[in-house]
Amino acid sequence: MTDPMYRYVFDPAVPAEELGATLVLSRLAVEALHGESQTRLDAAHAFEARTRTVVIDASTAVGRDFNRLFVGFTAREFGPDSFRVERDPLELVPHPRAEPVPA
Repeated sequence: MTDPMYRYVFDPAVPAEELGATLVLSRLAVEALHGESQTRLDAAHAFEARTRTVVIDASTAVGRDFNRLFVGFTAREFGPDSFRVERDPLELVPHPRAEPVPA
């Protein structure tokens, strides 16, 4: 079984700045549970302010807790109907700064 990635797509009415602040709050909360170092290692996520899209990698215990905190905070702050969730299998993609190694 592959672990999921959760993609949250928010309504245009949700302010991107507030959404970003809620993501930071979720990260601070997961740091309180798992510590700063483990959170830096295991709480992979991405935020695209223009499209109001958040992606969270839930393939680790830290990622699953981060995901739970984020969905709980956003549902309370913006309402449960202000976003939709897409659950996709985790697909590994190269880091954007990675450069190919010459053969």
